[in-house]
Amino acid sequence: MSTMTTQPGRPVADCPPAAVRVTKSLLGYGVLAGPFYVAASLAEALTRSGFSLAHDDWSLLADGSRGWIHVLVLVLTGLMTGAAAVGVVRQRRAERVNAASGWFLGVYAAGLVGAGFFVADPAQGFPVGTPPGPTVAPSWHGSLHIAFGGVGFLGLIAACLVLAWQFRRRRQLGWAFFALITGVLFFAAFAGIATGGASTSAAVLTFTAAVILAWTWLALVSVHLYRRAATPAERA
Repeated sequence: MSTMTTQPGRPVADCPPAAVRVTKSLLGYGVLAGPFYVAASLAEALTRSGFSLAHDDWSLLADGSRGWIHVLVLVLTGLMTGAAAVGVVRQRRAERVNAASGWFLGVYAAGLVGAGFFVADPAQGFPVGTPPGPTVAPSWHGSLHIAFGGVGFLGLIAACLVLAWQFRRRRQLGWAFFALITGVLFFAAFAGIATGGASTSAAVLTFTAAVILAWTWLALVSVHLYRRAATPAERA
């Protein structure tokens, strides 16, 4: 049986060209998801009256008369991330590597979709007319929003750490460091928000930066795996 080599001394069974094309198409969504989410959210933030990028979490954009737009953005982003997660699982299996990173990424995708369906409670004076400060009595949907978001973020962090470990084992130290620092920084930023820092601009901006870093990481990892999914003829 013919084989292709993903790195010296590590042969991997060939996949049918059609299967490779499917895997590459799925990984392509990992490149699109982040830019779509960030661009759409920034467009909303800059056009919604009363919203402050320095003080308000992007989840609050799902509130108000135009909140359905952000709900749609979250759900579509989650579906794209889910497609990328399937692509990661397929490619990891094709390389005969543990596919846990793809499954954890799937948890993140489910968290995004759930956080979209269950809208965050108004807070910090947004939408206009909302009292300043955090929500005093969370609603059932606001509580589920937090739960889905928290589980999803933990899935993302786990995916980063699993890939960091796998990259290190393969001596791809640059990729290992990138995955590790993304996971660690995202966890730190998430912890800052979860422990009551949502009312401070420093915590909000730090978390926003961590979100953008995480999407950048996913896009670059998706491109990396996309290239590794090339057929033997493409590698020749």
